[in-house]
Amino acid sequence: MKAVDPVALFRLSVLGPLVSRDRLERGELQQIIRELAGREYAIPGSRRRWIGEKTIEAWYYAWRRDGIEGLMPKPRNDRGLSKLPRAVQEAVLAAKRDNPRRSIRQLQHLLECAGTVARDTLSRSAIHRLLQQHGLSRVAAPVPEEHRRFVADFANAIWYGDVMHGPTVTVKGRRRKVYLVSLMDDASRLIAHSAFCTGETALDIEGVLKQAVLKRGLPRKLVVDNGAAYRAATLQGICARLDIRLIYCRPYAPEGKGKLERWHRTFRDHFLSELEASRLNDLNDLNARVWAWIEQVYHRRPHGGLDGQTPLERYQQDLPNIKTLGQKAARLDELFHHREQRKVRRDGTVSYQGKDFEVPYELSGKTVQLVVDPHGETVIGVENAEGKSLGAATPLDATANARRRRRRSDPNAGGSVAGPSGLAGGSLNGIELAYEQYHDQPKREGR
Repeated sequence: MKAVDPVALFRLSVLGPLVSRDRLERGELQQIIRELAGREYAIPGSRRRWIGEKTIEAWYYAWRRDGIEGLMPKPRNDRGLSKLPRAVQEAVLAAKRDNPRRSIRQLQHLLECAGTVARDTLSRSAIHRLLQQHGLSRVAAPVPEEHRRFVADFANAIWYGDVMHGPTVTVKGRRRKVYLVSLMDDASRLIAHSAFCTGETALDIEGVLKQAVLKRGLPRKLVVDNGAAYRAATLQGICARLDIRLIYCRPYAPEGKGKLERWHRTFRDHFLSELEASRLNDLNDLNARVWAWIEQVYHRRPHGGLDGQTPLERYQQDLPNIKTLGQKAARLDELFHHREQRKVRRDGTVSYQGKDFEVPYELSGKTVQLVVDPHGETVIGVENAEGKSLGAATPLDATANARRRRRRSDPNAGGSVAGPSGLAGGSLNGIELAYEQYHDQPKREGR
């Protein structure tokens, strides 16, 4: 399976508020694009922090036309260079430095009035790129946003994901702090899955997501915060392969996460407050009680935000609309596998987490994708860059290799025994020619 390009995943995350909408009202597309262009981003492989409106618009239409493939990066020869004439560039930069508060529209109008450029020949995007190139771009003050309470139309339309700090539990003989990773359905308030983990990493979140889709089907959208764990390329790739729109809340503005925050408060008040730590031997004991309480108590208790319905009743009401895994169910483990790039050593081995694995010897010296099950900490096999399987990967057994018969090269492979006149397999051989000439000479001289 071919890995999804990280640049394409980043662009898809930028388009989240657009691609997550089932329908856009008139004028709403440009409004959302302007809002997205006003945000600051950590752009992969670039020091820039802003993305232009035209770029975002181009990404959106490329995604609509070709999906994730349309967001793959395409190299440009003129990257970072302004195409404006030198005189126009100097005039734009001088006008901006003279008054940094001048907007792009003001700069455009000023140069037209001064006769530096003809009317409607200098585009705003060209000015914007030039100002960005010289570090002179300025973002306009944001327009106050409108926030309104909403509920998804049907179950599995939107899931929310978040992490809550939990208690200290014995894990493998040591006392460790644990974290509750939860995925909640917006329409029904049903908990798709929730589990205490020893960390709040992408791997922990992926494990909870895997169990959630197994139990509850696929969500259309998954709304998460902007933390590093949710930005991991592995999680983005999994969501892309499952056709889940991964949407990021802006920093310090977790809109829509209020329902999940309310769940955390309920969990603390009704579960953690009643939990008897003396009954817990390990993390498995804790999670077994979490799952029992969710299914037997929380899902079956009338919810104030559901007009008296229970979360389970509200969820079951929309079962005909639930998007199931379908044919992906048989490949679910494969979809959640990680790909690690490795160069195969000369002895046909690669390493993963301090352990060595043997791969087909023909791959020696080549770069491959090591397919691993991160949850089971096992290596599955190797693939090429296009996702085609190249064979299995097995743990190195050096003792068995000491008794194994090696495959050796055959110097006579593909040839034949030398014939007369120094011909070996139809080609000349200088040594054989010399041999024949030397030993045939006494015979010709009658010796």
